[in-house]
Amino acid sequence: MLKLENISLHYGHSQILHGISMEVKRGEVACVMGTNGVGKTSLMKAISGRHPRSGGEILLDGDPLRAASSYQLAQKGIAYVPQGREIFPLLTVLENLETGFGCLPRSDHQVPDRIYQLFPVLHDMRHRRGGDLSGGQQQQLAIARALITRPKLLLLDEPTEGIQPNIIQQIGDVIRHLRDEGEMAIVLVEQYFDFAYELADRFVVLRRGRITLAGERADISRSDLLAGVSV
Repeated sequence: MLKLENISLHYGHSQILHGISMEVKRGEVACVMGTNGVGKTSLMKAISGRHPRSGGEILLDGDPLRAASSYQLAQKGIAYVPQGREIFPLLTVLENLETGFGCLPRSDHQVPDRIYQLFPVLHDMRHRRGGDLSGGQQQQLAIARALITRPKLLLLDEPTEGIQPNIIQQIGDVIRHLRDEGEMAIVLVEQYFDFAYELADRFVVLRRGRITLAGERADISRSDLLAGVSV
């Protein structure tokens, strides 16, 4: 579903990503790991169109993605749940979900029952303002809003950050469900090691904007992965 070939990215004169290449298949979770400041969020921004890449190629379902805005990439099937959630605090839960309609044809402008099945609390709180929700509920809202767009590729940046344990478990269950449906590829940036290790089918470890370890779960031991992330 997703293939990156030699991706580089700059902020001004500073190069952040150096020749990143990876693949994620439909029905897989790929976890990008590493300490703070190694380029994980920059990689997500490059894939989603939030920041232009300096070089390299991105293919989605076999089709090259030329330089495009995040809106155009959303139309092509890329959904990004950013670190910090970025919901609209003064809009209701329902209105936040409806913002996902922007890249869909008018005939699809309805919240599927599936969204509320995955996140029952959002149905109960659909008329409350997003800013009144707890951090964990806001994270569920951000993921649900991304799913409204019916993505082929779901990008999740630190979904467990600052979230209470019971909601972390619920989010993990949703990610497993989406993976097992086999309809999308999922890229997960995560520093909570146990959460990532339990979910991922393949791992990519970054250090200073370069891949230092990559492979399928079966080919990387837990100890090697933990050592690679901790460097």
